[in-house]
Amino acid sequence: MTTAANDRAFCDAMLPKVSRTFAICVRLLPRDLEHPVLIAYLLCRIADTIEDSTTLAAAEQDRLFTHFSSCLDDGGPDAELLREAFADAGTDEELLARQAETVLREFRALPSEQQNAVRPWVQEMCAGMAEFARRAEDGPGAHLEALGTVEELDRYCYYVAGTVGHLLTELFALHGGTAGGERHDRLRALSTSFGLGLQLTNIIKDVADDRARGWSFVPRQLCEVAGIRPEDMQDERFSEAGRRVMLLLIDKAKRHLDDALEYTTTLPRAEYGIRLFCLTSLYFAVRTLHLAERDHRLLDPHHKVKITRGQVYRTIVATRLVAPSNLLVRTYFRRLAGAGWDERYAEAPD
Repeated sequence: MTTAANDRAFCDAMLPKVSRTFAICVRLLPRDLEHPVLIAYLLCRIADTIEDSTTLAAAEQDRLFTHFSSCLDDGGPDAELLREAFADAGTDEELLARQAETVLREFRALPSEQQNAVRPWVQEMCAGMAEFARRAEDGPGAHLEALGTVEELDRYCYYVAGTVGHLLTELFALHGGTAGGERHDRLRALSTSFGLGLQLTNIIKDVADDRARGWSFVPRQLCEVAGIRPEDMQDERFSEAGRRVMLLLIDKAKRHLDDALEYTTTLPRAEYGIRLFCLTSLYFAVRTLHLAERDHRLLDPHHKVKITRGQVYRTIVATRLVAPSNLLVRTYFRRLAGAGWDERYAEAPD
């Protein structure tokens, strides 16, 4: 097997190990989009692994983000620093980061226009993640590090997910030849919100896991609305207030997922595979958010909010049926969302 074939086989094998859900979704794309989107996703996961590390000091994270970003440039360096930083990889994510050069070789083998569609957004992601990593100057786990404001939350979500929305939009435009048109402009305008909706859903379902590693992405500003601090969120004495805070965050996620629905219905009906890819991710998020909204154990560190394999399968089957029709797409969205989707629990800061 050639080096190129080995590289591709490694990337294909790693995807389901670092994200089973995305591995399902990416296979729905048109064949000529599947591989570039897969590679772009793995690049983002490498950046995410640097951010999520509980052993790297903030200064080292900063150095790795800068280096990885430069690796994406034409004629950029190899990823030796990442191989060294994750030499003792203990997870699949760390193994992927250790093998960053393999993914980079696949990235460099993409057509130049696809590289240009991916590069600036992954580099902006790295710069943004580095900004937030610098907040933890005392070292991982020293205390609960919490975002201060809703604006900070939006900025964080933009860096880690809004950038992905833009990256995908540019790849989709190259595939369909719609770059520069009105539809492309509309999709660009909705790209950030789509990414924020998916990221906020992940933050909500993973709130207990994040707190266990010393982070709270629930802003202090939202906690103050309910009269508590982020440190109080899992304290049984403040359980009702903690739930009110999470409902505020859920309400915010709903508004962004409404925009994600608008994004997917703006995609051309002829782009069936792209619509399938986007709708499946959206419907998974809606199902997850529906569960989280009704789960009184959401903040329990021993509990996980997760849709079942049966729900995953039924969602995929249903999406294949509704994807060609905007009316059916919206109808299924409302069915998954439930009757109370548009009800507002309280006025949260925007």
